[in-house]
Amino acid sequence: MTTPGPRPVRRATTIADVARAAGVSRQTVSNALNAPHRVHPDTLARVTAAVERLGYRPDQSARSLRTGERRTIGYLAPVDDPHDPNPLMAGFLEALVDAAGAEGNHVLLLRPAAGEQRARAAIDAVVAARQVDGLVLADVLPEDPRAAHAARLGIPFAAFGRTGPDLPPHWVDIDNAAATAEAARHLAERGHRRVAFVGAPAPLPWLAARRDGFHREAARLGLTLVPPPADGDLRTLLRGPDRPTAVAADNDLAALDIYEAARTEGLRVGHDLAVTGFHDTPLARHLRPPLTSLRLPLRPIATALVTRLLTQLRGDPAPTEGTELPADLIVRPSSSHHPPSP
Repeated sequence: MTTPGPRPVRRATTIADVARAAGVSRQTVSNALNAPHRVHPDTLARVTAAVERLGYRPDQSARSLRTGERRTIGYLAPVDDPHDPNPLMAGFLEALVDAAGAEGNHVLLLRPAAGEQRARAAIDAVVAARQVDGLVLADVLPEDPRAAHAARLGIPFAAFGRTGPDLPPHWVDIDNAAATAEAARHLAERGHRRVAFVGAPAPLPWLAARRDGFHREAARLGLTLVPPPADGDLRTLLRGPDRPTAVAADNDLAALDIYEAARTEGLRVGHDLAVTGFHDTPLARHLRPPLTSLRLPLRPIATALVTRLLTQLRGDPAPTEGTELPADLIVRPSSSHHPPSP
C-alpha cells in the first residue's frame, strides 16, 4: 500500500493574481484597496469581485512596514472593578471593536491602574512602541489629563466625553440635557404635574447636564418641581399629599432606590408613582415593573469616534466642534400609567 505524501501547500493569493483576474495593474488593485475614491466605479467593481472570488487578504504586516500604519486603535479603558463591572463601558467596548473592525482596524485594550501618572505612562509606552495609530478615551472630563497628554504628544485621539476649550474638540458625547428634557415631556404627556428629579451627588458635568435639562423643561412645561429631601431619604420625598406623582433619576441604580422607597411607602411603581431612569442597563428590563429609561446610543457613539480618529489619521479637515448624539427614551410600564386622581 502506498503511503500518501504530504499535501501540497496552497499558494496564497497575491495582489498580482487579483490584478490578472480583474484585467488591471497591481497599482490599480492597491488603489482600490487603499484609496477607492481614486478608482473608477466600474473598475472598482471588477477589482472587488476578483478579491472576493479569489479570497485575497492583504498582508497587513507588509502594509504596516510600508506605510507606518498599524491599523490598530488603542482604547484607554476607564478603571473598573472586575467584581462590579460597569455594564455601560462593557457595551461600549463591544461597539468600539465592531466600529473599528468595519474600517479594517483592531482595538488594543489598555487598562492602566488608577492615577494620572499611570495613564500618561500607558500612553507613552504605546506611542514609543508604535503599537497604535491613535487613541480612544472614555469617561473624559473637560480638563482630562489623558486627553491633554495625548494632545501634547501629537498622537491622534478621540474622546467619549467633552474636552475643554484648550484641547482639540475631538469629542463625541450624549446630549444629556436634551435626553432628560425628553423624559420630562414624556411624564407631562402622561398627565403628571408634580415631578421630582433625583441623582448622584457627584459633581460630574454629564450629571449636572441631566439635572439642568430636566429642570428647565419641567419649568417650561409649567410642572411643579418637588425638591428631593436634603438628607437624601427618598421615603420622605414620597410622603404626604404634596408628593410627586413622577420621579426621574439620572441613572438606573438611583431608579432602583426609588422603587425600594416606593414599596416602603406602600406605593406601586407604574400605578401610584411613575419612575424613569437613565442608561437602560440590563437592570431596567428585569425590574418589576420594567423601567422606562434613556438608552445611550453606544454604537453610533463608537462609529462617530472611529470616524473622527480616522479623519485625523488621513489628514482630512477636522471638525471644529464636538458631536452630540441623542439618547432614546425606551418606554416601559414604570411610566406608562397616568397619575392617580387627587
